[in-house]
Amino acid sequence: MSAQKISKSRPINPGKSKAVQPRNLQASRGKSARKGGNLNWVWLLFGMTGVAMLSATAGALLAVTMTTTPLMQRQLTPKEAAIFSQDEQISKNQGLSLPELTRPVNILVLGIKVLTTDVDNPPPEAKNLRYQATINSFEGLSDTMLLLRFNPQTKKMVALSIPRDTRTTVEGYGVTKINEANADGGPALSAKATSELLGGVGIDRYVRINVFGVEKLIDALGGVTVYVPQDMKYQDDSQHLYINLKAGRQHLNGDQALQLLRFRYDGNGDIGRIQRQQMVMRALMEQALNPGTIAKLPQILSIIQSHIDTNLSVEELIALVGFAARTNRSNVQMLMLPGTFSTPAQYQASYWLPDPQKIDRMVGQYFKDENSTIGQTLNPAYLKIAIQDSTGQAKAVQSLMDSLGKAGYTDVLIDRTWSEPLVQTRIVAQQGSVEDAEALRRALGFGEVRTESTGNLQSDITIQLGQDILRRTVPQGSRNP
Repeated sequence: MSAQKISKSRPINPGKSKAVQPRNLQASRGKSARKGGNLNWVWLLFGMTGVAMLSATAGALLAVTMTTTPLMQRQLTPKEAAIFSQDEQISKNQGLSLPELTRPVNILVLGIKVLTTDVDNPPPEAKNLRYQATINSFEGLSDTMLLLRFNPQTKKMVALSIPRDTRTTVEGYGVTKINEANADGGPALSAKATSELLGGVGIDRYVRINVFGVEKLIDALGGVTVYVPQDMKYQDDSQHLYINLKAGRQHLNGDQALQLLRFRYDGNGDIGRIQRQQMVMRALMEQALNPGTIAKLPQILSIIQSHIDTNLSVEELIALVGFAARTNRSNVQMLMLPGTFSTPAQYQASYWLPDPQKIDRMVGQYFKDENSTIGQTLNPAYLKIAIQDSTGQAKAVQSLMDSLGKAGYTDVLIDRTWSEPLVQTRIVAQQGSVEDAEALRRALGFGEVRTESTGNLQSDITIQLGQDILRRTVPQGSRNP
């Protein structure tokens, strides 16, 4: 089915004017739960995967002026700059070739959305509007946080999604939600809070992105083909936010993709948005080698440069893009900060409560000594396995249960069905343990291992069961349950 497009909210874009400052940080924080949902900010990865399509066109990239000057909208103070390893080189220029990364790099990506009601002096074109328009600013709450790692030594990319409601300590402000750090102290305070949350992981650069270029960028990439997991319908006249999508596999333009990412009423709130974010990122990367987009390079670069605030230079950005272009899909690993939802009995506010033990293991594997856990697996009996069936075949599910039991996997949950019909079974390393997922795949003898967080939140591994199991369990001519 195709998505149904209806009238949409148009952001107020004052062009390249100075970003508007929030009127009241405390009031801004109070609006973190504003109805209508919040964007999942994958814009940097959209840009990187889009530009990665063009990696073969080195000449076009080299036409962009190489500079080591950061693309910042405002200068960091010396104290703020000291939080990042700004003086440490992360790339080198190869003369007539593209610049390349020289070492592993961690980049904090912050997505910011500020409404007219959040600032003292909205732009003139917004003053007579009768709804809350989005304005050009980077100084509000961060709707989404991603820590990206590009490692030229292992040839892998890691994207760690940090839920905006994560409960943590922000220096100078005490225990609060991590998304408030940007409103309180900008990218430096956000980086410091993130580093401390992850046990001291160093952060080399930051990128802050606002809403204005999102729709244009996705359209410039030719849209994205994804499976919309359910009908999505929502209306908020106060923000001119209208969502109307039908379930099914379809090609979405920029506006429709934003609807998919903004929808929040799926039972998992912000975590559901993170899961859809990872689905869209994966889909964009799988489309990233389309040669038909080569001519769009100037447009894509213009959009990226016009709507970001970053201490990356153009040279560094191109080095990152080139690395992303050469990275195999199997080496792109998408994680989510381990934790659980808080309950009303614990806290009046809604939080995502980090799991320190699981965070330590994930950080050790993906952000420190990435070879430290290779070959290490847990006893199958200690792993929580969830099954999400896409086949509709009860016999197939039972056969899988039997196989898991024989292999020693005894903590198994039959979860909700997976709405997208799958040809190949996905074995999702929900908590980031690739070794455990690979061991399970070997025990079953089929399936594809993916490192992402699209499965059951409480599982260690989620099996999204596909048609490949039918060839093993169900005789031809008897495929009805």
